[in-house]
Amino acid sequence: MAKAPSRTARATPPPVSEPACVGPTDISDTLILTEAKRAAVWIGMAALLALTVYLAQPLLVIFGGMVFAAMIDGGARLLGRVLPIGRAWRVTLVLLLALAFLTWTAMFAGSQIASQAAQLPGTVEAQAMRLLEWLESHGMGFKAASFENLVDKLVGGVSQITSAVGGVIGGFTTAFLITVMAIYFAAEPQLYRRGFGWLLPQGQRDHFETTAMIMGRTLRRLLAGRLLGMVVEGVATWLLLAVYGVPMAGLLGLLTGLLAFLPNIGAPISGALMVLVGFSGGVDMGIYCIIVYIVVQVVDGNIIVPMVAKKTADLAPALVLGAQLIMGALFGLLGLILADPLVAMIKVALERQSVRNENS
Repeated sequence: MAKAPSRTARATPPPVSEPACVGPTDISDTLILTEAKRAAVWIGMAALLALTVYLAQPLLVIFGGMVFAAMIDGGARLLGRVLPIGRAWRVTLVLLLALAFLTWTAMFAGSQIASQAAQLPGTVEAQAMRLLEWLESHGMGFKAASFENLVDKLVGGVSQITSAVGGVIGGFTTAFLITVMAIYFAAEPQLYRRGFGWLLPQGQRDHFETTAMIMGRTLRRLLAGRLLGMVVEGVATWLLLAVYGVPMAGLLGLLTGLLAFLPNIGAPISGALMVLVGFSGGVDMGIYCIIVYIVVQVVDGNIIVPMVAKKTADLAPALVLGAQLIMGALFGLLGLILADPLVAMIKVALERQSVRNENS
């Protein structure tokens, strides 16, 4: 006969679970929960946008370092075609060549350019006032006296540019940070690209890697075209003006080359300065400066720019000009310089996303 189970062997009843407490953030309604998630996404996007605006200047400096790194990387790749040495040595050689060029400019051309830079504001002011007086005398409705303040402001802007050329660099800290970051980026670009890709979801890393490679190639070609145009315009302007004996030919050539980095905006500014200086030496010299400006711009616009545009980002001129105006108004000279590369990078990213959406 089987024994009855002992008290200790009997199964104990399960504990009675207490009802869960509903917290203030718990939402039982599915519709409300979905809308709350959407609202959180929009709030997060707004907060991210506000943070981006607040940190716009440091972010622009970082992007400037990336742009400068692309220039260094392009030079290293170009040297790699003729010098069978390691990448680190090629990057170092590019930096040494750039430093040697800056040193030569400061030693052999610095004093002459600085003296010319000191003369340029007065020449521009005098010629601008002469132009206004001529317009007033021919019944154009202009009053020279009412434009004196405007001329003073314009001359002040010219003085800032020429002072920077002469050696007074207001944004030394920003330029130094951009240079240091560019060296780090150019030394090991794969390290930073992999590090940023690691922050993304695993399914998006391959897409980011390919997009980053295309962005780098586009940026290198875009900057190579800009540098080629700067050299051609600067050297051609200097030689043509020096042959005729135009005053401040070296400074005008240097300004023309530097301003050539700013498409749509730099050429009219350098041309206006050139013509004003030319008319200070007489009507014949002024007409000659106009011819030089037209010839240089025709060669650059019909030969160099189309040749480069075939291998770089096809950017609409109005789009670039609008971006330059907005970036210049928001961030000053640095924003104006980086507007063109930024538009090119955004264009590549949008095109890649469009291709991804079509294939998915």
